[in-house]
Amino acid sequence: LILVLILPLFAFSSLHKYYVSVTKIDYIKEKQAIQITSRIFIDDFEKLLRGRYDEAVVLNSGKSEDQIDIYIEKYLKLKLQISINKQQQPLTFIGKAYEDDKVVCYLEIENIQDINQFEIKNQLLFDMFKKQRNIVRTFINDKNKTFVLLPKKDKGLLSFKKPIDSEKH
Repeated sequence: LILVLILPLFAFSSLHKYYVSVTKIDYIKEKQAIQITSRIFIDDFEKLLRGRYDEAVVLNSGKSEDQIDIYIEKYLKLKLQISINKQQQPLTFIGKAYEDDKVVCYLEIENIQDINQFEIKNQLLFDMFKKQRNIVRTFINDKNKTFVLLPKKDKGLLSFKKPIDSEKH
């Protein structure tokens, strides 16, 4: 009987809380663009934005969305860095949407003709949660790759070898 009464308390406790974001990166060669979609739990992101920018921030309330977009853009550009072929690239914030209990943020990098080397530094929420994990899923040059980035290992690197022209060798 005691077990039946205590077990539900553990199921809803914060002991099992996990902190994770998922960032999907697709290189669209025809558009010469990289499309970036980051999914972050609303409650975690709201806590960070309140502590960093404005105590009154409430995500998914329909209020102050323009100001919230400014905070989100500023934070994402600070904590997400992408280099293509050893050149850091400027991120363009497209916007955000709310999906269930997540904020979905959309960014883009334009004018990318080819990718020989891709590096991402993703520090989203590391300054708020020590147990934060950032999953990065890429689809670049027809190859899928997934990274799990941690506060002490916040970068992922991909290198793509150019095909050797057999007539020249």
